[in-house]
Amino acid sequence: METKTNSEYTQVISRCKELFRKKTLDYGTSWRIMRLASITDQIFIKAQRIRSVQEKGSQKIDDPLEDDFIGIINYSLIALIQISFKDDERMELPFEELEKHYDQWVDLTRGLLENKNHDYGEAWRDMRVSSMTDIILMKLLRLKQIEDNQGKTLVSEGIEANYQDMINYAVFCLIKMGYHHDS
Repeated sequence: METKTNSEYTQVISRCKELFRKKTLDYGTSWRIMRLASITDQIFIKAQRIRSVQEKGSQKIDDPLEDDFIGIINYSLIALIQISFKDDERMELPFEELEKHYDQWVDLTRGLLENKNHDYGEAWRDMRVSSMTDIILMKLLRLKQIEDNQGKTLVSEGIEANYQDMINYAVFCLIKMGYHHDS
């Protein structure tokens, strides 16, 4: 059954994937050189910019905050794809091969969202975008700690779950900002 959230999620992810496709055609898979910690830091930069603009109430660079949320989604998916290809030394991967992994991680992440929405009753709809930005930043700090611990955790979710949560919160933010309606 297609829910409102599922429909909005699909619209946001479709736009993110199209940008990912175009950037892959422009730049190839130059991101394959990046270690996971560097991808995490790239996401951190985007989330920190969002928070800074939210706190200041203005910005001097005319890049919409929506672009940073898209960056969080796509870099999180890049991180998950990097994990999938950890034993593959190829630097250049064709988009057709990447697309399967992109879609697989989106499907797994959407499944996580559906399970959490069932339990939490879509509480995110009553949250502020600024609060979700803070949660993304918290997830990033957790990721950095897990990375510093060489991926080992005692009781916490692992690396993949944190990237997936950031994807879902960034999608929520874009939905709340009306991004799924713009075309």
